[in-house]
Amino acid sequence: MKALSAYSREELLAFEAAARKQYEEFLSQNLSIDMSRGKPCTEQLCLSDEILNNVNKDTGFKSANGTECRNYGVPAGIDECRQLFADILEVKPENIFVGGNSSLNLMFDYVAQCMLKGPMGEKGWCYEDEVIFLCPAPGYDRHFSICEYFGIKMVNVPMLSTGPDMDVVEELVKNPKVKGMFCVPKYSNPMGITFSDETVIRFAKLKPAAKDFRVIWDNAYCVHDLYDEGDKLLNILAEAEKYGNEDHFVVFTSTSKITYPGAGVSALASSVNNIKAIMSRVTMQTIGHDKINQLRHARAFKDLNGIKEHMKLHAKILAPKFEAVLDILSEELEGLEIASWNKPRGGYFISLDIDCGSAKYVGQLCKEAGLVLTPVGATFPYGVDPEDKNIRIAPTFPPVDELKLCCRLLCCCVKLAAAKELLEKA
Repeated sequence: MKALSAYSREELLAFEAAARKQYEEFLSQNLSIDMSRGKPCTEQLCLSDEILNNVNKDTGFKSANGTECRNYGVPAGIDECRQLFADILEVKPENIFVGGNSSLNLMFDYVAQCMLKGPMGEKGWCYEDEVIFLCPAPGYDRHFSICEYFGIKMVNVPMLSTGPDMDVVEELVKNPKVKGMFCVPKYSNPMGITFSDETVIRFAKLKPAAKDFRVIWDNAYCVHDLYDEGDKLLNILAEAEKYGNEDHFVVFTSTSKITYPGAGVSALASSVNNIKAIMSRVTMQTIGHDKINQLRHARAFKDLNGIKEHMKLHAKILAPKFEAVLDILSEELEGLEIASWNKPRGGYFISLDIDCGSAKYVGQLCKEAGLVLTPVGATFPYGVDPEDKNIRIAPTFPPVDELKLCCRLLCCCVKLAAAKELLEKA
């Protein structure tokens, strides 16, 4: 297959006509498929159903140290759940705070705390003339939404194959108005990139002008490998401690895509100083999160090995879906030089770049044919993709046969957009 840009006008017209015929066939099917979010499928949810049965009058409601989990108390989380997250994030239990079901909620609360009182209660960011966050892009749209809600100015940082462009980051943090940054360091959303060792070390060495600078290290996919040999990510807190910068980082994760997105457990890990500041606020918010749910999860998995074995069951469901998408992208688009895509080894997304800069048009064509994708532009701050090229594919929820149909429709729309662009230029 030769590059589409090398086609003659006659060849382009024939190519466009074939793609148009295929698209009309899709239109006739009256499809209604939503692939806008990265949700676990029903089969994945069923993997965790035994969790619902391991805390009852027969097994008891007390944690290992005798804490009555049906009652008030233990705002930092029960010991065995803190230990479980400590194992996952490679820290000590005293560096862990266990929250409710949502790590997004923890992140929102943490930014709110910083806005009102500052990270350590020194001075709220809201009293500054301007607050800036650095945003690796393409990135996670809900991170950007948090910044917009609080009126934080967002500045794009390009994503490379090794993670955020650290030359850009190191230059921008010289500005004292730059107070923070959002990151998804392993299997990033949507590009599936795991930060290289060099990138993590450069983060750890950062010397920002703002002493209250914080990196929201959203390690959502820390155990979400598709294959036995998953990507390896350096421990940012251990690396930062080597340079006296451990206070700059707050790591977030949850069991949302391990057990139940609506009824899992979230956690954050950070320095002792940060945990102390966070707890001073949390104890005013709650006398304790859902300890019954914490106990369920701790009993179900027991330790990191339990988590890893459980995630292998997820991988058996998800890997064929990712491979189906990648196979069709290769079969339909390889060699045409009209699009490029990543091949992640974990996480929840595949990132597709439309080389002709017609991603919005592709999204429109898909929607008209009954396929709803993540809104084009959502993977960039303010919903504006400056090159109009990125599309996030979420393969996890649909059955494989439906997923294949969606992917062929998407490829058809990419071909139509590329042919249209080239014919207009011819």
